[in-house]
Amino acid sequence: MSADAPLPPPVAREVFADDAWPLAEAYARMLAGPAVVRGLLGPREVDRLWDRHLLNCAVVAEAIPRDVHVVDIGSGAGLPGVVLAIVRPDISVTLLEPLLRRVVFLEECVAELKLGNVEVVRGRAEELAGERSFDVAVARAVAPLERLLTWSMPLLHQGGELLAMKGERAAAELAEAESQLRACGAERAELVAVGHGKVEPPATLVRVVAGRPPGRGRRDPRRRRKR
Repeated sequence: MSADAPLPPPVAREVFADDAWPLAEAYARMLAGPAVVRGLLGPREVDRLWDRHLLNCAVVAEAIPRDVHVVDIGSGAGLPGVVLAIVRPDISVTLLEPLLRRVVFLEECVAELKLGNVEVVRGRAEELAGERSFDVAVARAVAPLERLLTWSMPLLHQGGELLAMKGERAAAELAEAESQLRACGAERAELVAVGHGKVEPPATLVRVVAGRPPGRGRRDPRRRRKR
């Protein structure tokens, strides 16, 4: 089942350029149709599909380096993971989602849009820790930053980044997570605004750079191995 998505604002053609545009339109129709029918997106969100969801997620790409592997924690209906895969074909995206009905929808999206740079994994971040490592973790409306840090940091290699979409409460959540940032060995954390001139207001991200995991200190070279 499909439905007509609302008309996109003119800036959408700038954000979703070239080959990304037909994919963005097709994904918008899937969100306005099957995603609403299955309860993955609220009916009231359809009218603001482009401004609040698609464009807001697409501008996160400004903060992502080239040719990296991204994990979208708690992907839901694919926001922001599917959008990032559309607008940035140079990156690989893993959509991590524990709920079966959402996983089925995500798999349908990947097949329908022919996204060769996307994989769908059913599971929780805690279950993937120690088995997979990523360059960048993204998350939108999943959990408070303190909890998100405990899920995301074990999935990142040293120097990897968490980009958490936090909006108006970004600064407050960052302050509240100070002790957890130290506990998880974060190297640094900061607020980043993306999408200037494209979304209003610009999207606010909390960027956290993963440091050396706790308990994995560097070995003292002065200590000699016993023979």
